[in-house]
Amino acid sequence: MTTAAAKLEALATEFADELTCLTRGVLGAGIPPFRALNTGSRIRVSPIDDNEKILRIPISVNGEQCLSLMARYFCCSDRSNTFLATHQADIRLFYVGVPDPLLRFEYERDSKEPPGAHVQVHAHRDEIAFLLRLAEAGRPRDGMQSRKLPRLAEMHLPVGGHRMRPALEDVLLFLKREFAIDTVEGWRAVVEKSLREWRVTQVKSAVRDVPEAAVEVLRKLGYTVEPPKVVAQRPAPESVKLFWP
Repeated sequence: MTTAAAKLEALATEFADELTCLTRGVLGAGIPPFRALNTGSRIRVSPIDDNEKILRIPISVNGEQCLSLMARYFCCSDRSNTFLATHQADIRLFYVGVPDPLLRFEYERDSKEPPGAHVQVHAHRDEIAFLLRLAEAGRPRDGMQSRKLPRLAEMHLPVGGHRMRPALEDVLLFLKREFAIDTVEGWRAVVEKSLREWRVTQVKSAVRDVPEAAVEVLRKLGYTVEPPKVVAQRPAPESVKLFWP
């Protein structure tokens, strides 16, 4: 294993441990641990058993398990080969005994269309189904040609772009707020600490995308910021993730 590959695997393992601490700190010690599994091209981080089968995270309401989460991340190195990046993330909420998810929170690192970060809702409204096949161009036209029944789950609802997308912490807060899921004592401190760390990490990523904007704000706040003696090569404007949908 190369030094770069070993570093990536170590970072993914650290990420898996953080997700285990988060979910157990909110839902309880019985939650299956996240593990990092090298799949060759990517490192998958998810709760898995000894046979490498993905496990769902059980969620209860009033002591009865009625929901579960499937959380899966495929990790890679960022463009500088310095930090861990998410190539793909997939968080699905299930009702017990029903194969189709209720909601899907998804992220695709290389996607602009549909939006890289999006939510899909598995439900039905006649008006949405009508709109999904109304136009004679774009996705509605493609849907008509496929002759599939239009479904609300086909829609990719944008959620803030690649840098501002929701994290697993946001999903857990959503479940607590809307469904009053069972949580352990001290859960809020755990999820808020983890959420702060996630948001700070995303801010740092955004700063690397547009350092000039960060310099402008810092100078307005009274900081002295000096330009580097050697300016690193910047990515092409069209590849800056902050501006992607």
